[in-house]
Amino acid sequence: QALLVESGGGVVQPGGSLRLSCAASGFNFNTSAITWFRQSPGKGREGISCLSVGDGSTSYANSVKGRFTISRDFTRNTVDLQMDNLKTEDPAVYYCARRRPLTRNVPAPCALAVTFYESWGQGTQVTVTS
Repeated sequence: QALLVESGGGVVQPGGSLRLSCAASGFNFNTSAITWFRQSPGKGREGISCLSVGDGSTSYANSVKGRFTISRDFTRNTVDLQMDNLKTEDPAVYYCARRRPLTRNVPAPCALAVTFYESWGQGTQVTVTS
């Protein structure tokens, strides 16, 4: 059973940084794509950064490009999101989700749309306030 657990959320001032971590277990990490989404009250879930774990390709939403960096750690089976220069529009619950590979042993490609993802973590809150 696929399990994703987010950590690292918190409260930070504008311009500050946080590092989120998504710990994965119960599935083939190396052939999955892991994407970070966020959702703020009254809004839909937004895909902000994706990493295809097997080939290392990444994708970013325009809203976070140049400020957020996604990376993988094979020793810990995690996908981390380094968030720098946080802005007042960034507060949300941040989720990670898994896209399974299309065929066995072929890494799942990145996609930022919610419809491609079937396994989700419980979320971690990010607050940006002065």
